[in-house]
Amino acid sequence: MSRTKQNVKIILIGGSSHARKSTLSQSLASKLGWNCLSTDKLARHPGRPWNLATGSVKEHVAEHYATLSVDELIVDVLSHYKKNVFPQIKAIIAHHTTNPSIGNLVLEGSALWPEDIVTLDLENVGAIWLTASDELFRTRIYNESQFEKATDEGKHLIQKFLERTLLYNKQIREAVHRHNLMSIDIEASSSIDQLTERCLKMIGTSY
Repeated sequence: MSRTKQNVKIILIGGSSHARKSTLSQSLASKLGWNCLSTDKLARHPGRPWNLATGSVKEHVAEHYATLSVDELIVDVLSHYKKNVFPQIKAIIAHHTTNPSIGNLVLEGSALWPEDIVTLDLENVGAIWLTASDELFRTRIYNESQFEKATDEGKHLIQKFLERTLLYNKQIREAVHRHNLMSIDIEASSSIDQLTERCLKMIGTSY
């Protein structure tokens, strides 16, 4: 895949949960005057195993994390992405790159799995994956879920989500390296503005 794109019409931002994909994508879309969409909106899958608003986790979500091993959780989510989300991603990319009347788009989400994305015709597409250290993911997930206040059962579910996230991040690093794709360690940028500028420079998109 070319590391710099000209006439980019769509930017893909992939990475694990809590990698700042949404924040970066919204910043890019605002700076470029583009639309922004998350792959989370394309198909449902058991989400985060905590809900601070209601104080309870849906039964099927709790069962999902409680009964599957970390390896099984990865296999399950990747199967969901390939079967239910990737066909929609392909259609969105084709729609935006072949129709000049359609506005440009920043598409973000964990479902942008490198092994699937490299199979596409990515003319006029820029793609970057965000990675970070295990410690950063651990801190963010514990803080957002209020891990210390959770019940023992809640902590078990949150820990499984964290372990899946860490493994997913590791596999993304490996896939990005294997296919010579563009990636950014988000801890190397001190602010979202700096991260945005770095992303635009790597893709080769001006504004």
